[in-house]
Amino acid sequence: MRLSNSWVLAMAATSVSIITPTTSGFQQRQQQQRASSSSSMSSMTHVSMSGRVCSSSMRISATMNEATITTEAATTPNDVGDAPARKVMTYADVNSLTFRELQRECKALGLSAIGTTSALRGRLLNHHGLERVVRVDVTTPAASAAEIEEICSTEGITFCDESDPDYDFKIVLSGVMQKSSRGHWKSATRKLKTLVNKHSTPDRPVPREAYLAVLEACAADRLNGARASEPARKILEDMATFGYEIPHDLANVCVTSALGEGNGATHDGFGGIDAALAMVHAIEMSPGGTNILDDATYSRLVTSLARERAIEESILVLRSMVVERSFTPPLGTFADVAKVASQSVGHESDVIQVLTYAKAAGYELDNIAAVDAGRELLASGVIAAERMDNLALGLRLLTAAAKAKGCAPDSGDDLVATSSSAAQRACTLIHKRAIGKACEENNWKLAVKLLELMPKRGLSPATSVWRKVLSTCCKNEKSRKATAILLDWITLAKEGKAEKPPVSVFNTVVNTCEVCGEEELTVKVLDIMRDTLEVEGNIITFNIALKRLAKAGNIAGCEGILIGMLNEGLEPNVVSYTTTIGACAKEGAKNPAMALTWLQRMRMRNVQPNFHTYNTALAACLDGKLESTFIGAKIATEMLEDAEKELACGLKGSVNFKSTLPDAYTKVLGRSLMKQLRENWRSGDIDMTLAKSTTRIPLLKLVDFEKTVDAARVAEIQCDVPEAVEEDLKEENAEQDYEFTLLRDIHRDDRRTAVV
Repeated sequence: MRLSNSWVLAMAATSVSIITPTTSGFQQRQQQQRASSSSSMSSMTHVSMSGRVCSSSMRISATMNEATITTEAATTPNDVGDAPARKVMTYADVNSLTFRELQRECKALGLSAIGTTSALRGRLLNHHGLERVVRVDVTTPAASAAEIEEICSTEGITFCDESDPDYDFKIVLSGVMQKSSRGHWKSATRKLKTLVNKHSTPDRPVPREAYLAVLEACAADRLNGARASEPARKILEDMATFGYEIPHDLANVCVTSALGEGNGATHDGFGGIDAALAMVHAIEMSPGGTNILDDATYSRLVTSLARERAIEESILVLRSMVVERSFTPPLGTFADVAKVASQSVGHESDVIQVLTYAKAAGYELDNIAAVDAGRELLASGVIAAERMDNLALGLRLLTAAAKAKGCAPDSGDDLVATSSSAAQRACTLIHKRAIGKACEENNWKLAVKLLELMPKRGLSPATSVWRKVLSTCCKNEKSRKATAILLDWITLAKEGKAEKPPVSVFNTVVNTCEVCGEEELTVKVLDIMRDTLEVEGNIITFNIALKRLAKAGNIAGCEGILIGMLNEGLEPNVVSYTTTIGACAKEGAKNPAMALTWLQRMRMRNVQPNFHTYNTALAACLDGKLESTFIGAKIATEMLEDAEKELACGLKGSVNFKSTLPDAYTKVLGRSLMKQLRENWRSGDIDMTLAKSTTRIPLLKLVDFEKTVDAARVAEIQCDVPEAVEEDLKEENAEQDYEFTLLRDIHRDDRRTAVV
């Protein structure tokens, strides 16, 4: 084709700015190509000439200038209350956002957060009104019209345009393929970028083979140490945009290779979670994308998200795997997410959700403890259950672990409980709370079962836990079970796995054995106490021995025990004297005179009797004899005096240990003594009128006692109330409370003559 010299266009010597609105995809590239094609000579012209041809070289460079536009929220009032103004954003700010940051920013602005990285950036740029400036600079002076005319008017020159219009496209494409085949991924990436931005059009797109060739070069050697993560991401997004199918193997290699072990799941700062997520999104947008990535790739992504504490995102991907794609992720994937969630405050429910997905994926909680990942998953569940105070769930998970086979020689629950310090602490607290709750409900069987499980699971019960279980068993009069628990406690103490039981525990068990009539067991426990603690016991131990003698009515033996206590430097307390007086009330061996003597002796030792003591002494007087009735009346008089003094002066110390106010049983004993007096005058032992005017008066007052005192009597009473002992000031002294309770059982066969 012949051309005249008018085909040469005159170029301006100054720079020309072409301002176009920011676009994305093909439109943006088309605008750039039109701007480039209008200022460059891309066709090859063969020139036949007989002389020398002078040509001028013209070069055009296009540069991108960014325009910064501030958002109105920074300078204008907010429409919604005092909502904070958003940050001023520039083109560079938008361009620097990662994939997840772009998604969050779009959501915050009410924009769609679905799409490739380029699409998301385009939405933000359009929203903020940012424009892309293309500046065309002519770096060489333009030829004048005369010079062009002179060049083109040379005789003998014929211009013939025989160029291929796709020549530049083909030559760059050839370079892309050559660089890719040699593994030069950087050069191949740059050439591909040039091909896409300058030479591709909607009618002449970059072929799929070019993308695949560069992608394969980038994917080699695990994305070249993840340095090729960003180019690979862009290629995958372009392929998804153009509707190109992405190979299965190549897609999975790119995603997994982008994830590393560094901060943000990077490889020395390259790749990372955001790059991998962008790749996954692009792959899923491509044809057949929902079936391209396999479960191993998704599992790797879930684990990386969890390790970066993106718990919600990791659970969403995990749910997609199980629910939407019907994958069965490895147990390690569930364990990774559950472990991070259990370590994060406020994410306990997420751990339960992970356990639910594990069951939905086909795993049985009763079997997974056979492998490390399964035990780690169950341990995370136990930690979460403890924080939620869901004792039933924690115990259920440990029970499931115990059923797993293949853990020999250990058991699954033991391995789960000792898998970490956090798991061990959680398991210990769960058992402790569950035992405490069982004891509160007086469920001694459950308490014992939980206590027996603790050592089997590698857990060490605290002393308080042992005591709670023993106390519950003793309250339910399970002497043999209480003794067995005590022996287990001592065994662990010898192995250094627990502290030695205190004397008070031995006393409680011995008391229970006495109540249950287990005399041989009582002696055995006392012997064990001596061997374990190398002591004879304390005052409560002596009181237990007193009670054994009192049940037998052995008054002399009780006196010997009291003397022994004094020799050991132990001062008998109100329980000691009350128990000794109980020996005087033994049916068939009642001794009211001795009971009164012990009342006098304890006063001499500055030990004040209480209503338990007076009741015991009154019971000793019910033997039918007139002399015993007289002693009962005297004891009643002393009790009334102490009661009036207490009402007038007040009480210091525990009511159960110090109070002398008559109770309901006191009045029962008073009526019994009046009945005995009636029998005495009917038998002629005493005149009825005399009996009613003397002996009967204090007994009647005792029966009719009211917790009031006349003002006139108050003036006559001298208040000299001793200071309460420290142990008496305690609101509840479990050991002595228990002793007084058990005093009722000294005479189990005859409640009428019971001590209390």
